[in-house]
Amino acid sequence: MLNVFSLSNGRLFQEEIESLEELARFRPIWVDLEEPTLEEKRWVKQYYGLSIPEDAIDDDIEESARFYEEDNGELHIRSDFLLIDTDDEARQVRVAFILNSANDQLRSHGVLFSIHDETVPAFRLLRMRARRMPGLLGDAKDVLLALLDGDAEYCADTLEGIYDELEAAGKKVLDDNVTDEVAADVLATIARQEDMNGRIRRNVMDTRRAVSFLMRSRMLDAEQFEEARQIQRDLDSLDSHTTFLFDKINFLMDATVGFININQNKIIKLFSVASVALLPPTLIASIYGMNFKAMPELDWALGYPYALLLMVASALVPMWYFRRRGWLK
Repeated sequence: MLNVFSLSNGRLFQEEIESLEELARFRPIWVDLEEPTLEEKRWVKQYYGLSIPEDAIDDDIEESARFYEEDNGELHIRSDFLLIDTDDEARQVRVAFILNSANDQLRSHGVLFSIHDETVPAFRLLRMRARRMPGLLGDAKDVLLALLDGDAEYCADTLEGIYDELEAAGKKVLDDNVTDEVAADVLATIARQEDMNGRIRRNVMDTRRAVSFLMRSRMLDAEQFEEARQIQRDLDSLDSHTTFLFDKINFLMDATVGFININQNKIIKLFSVASVALLPPTLIASIYGMNFKAMPELDWALGYPYALLLMVASALVPMWYFRRRGWLK
């Protein structure tokens, strides 16, 4: 899918392109290629003179090749954007940006090209805001900064969701009666949130690198440079918040495992008490199970019930003592 975005009276308008002739009708500031076909890539090359690299959105591309500037002034940025799918699983979507400076061939003040395989939430957020807020965007560089800022905001919203999930898990952990089933559910929740928090931290680091490269490129004017600095400050605060969440996750993990150990210790304690309580009856049964001929109780008619009563009493006395000391709670 190939979409072009043009400015009219300060508002961003979107058009889906289905032919080269339609592409020639617009002078966009942003050209978005989502899962582009070979034909759509050919239209872009024919009209804009831009060759899209085959490995533009490859995940295994070298880190050193993700941010660079061509001799003709083109900026190439490959950045990861956070995506939470329908199963609440967090993952990254690789997006390749190519920022062209103003030239006669483009007949504009520069065009931002974005290439990706999936719909990115930050892109939808920017489109909605640009329609409602005239003057939000002025050129292609504003679009790129707004997309990176939208990704940071999406990460911030996701972090708030993680905090809420951990708060709910914390209430379960700090409850008076934490069963093994509750502990297992809490551990699963903590594991999911830890994975999501780690992905957000990685995404924040990647976005910070992209903004830093854009600031070093000297293509931004003073206002855009200040906006980029504000995005960097927001990303720094998000990074600190992920550190806080990691500490909270570790605390909840340790507390949950501690309650599991307590429950296991209660079971082991019961077995230990039962073992100690059964030692005297075992001793009595062993004594009267010996096969000596000269045993005083051997010919006693009440010997058998006497031995049984003695074994029961020897088991109940330790149990009564343990209960009185509170060891059976």
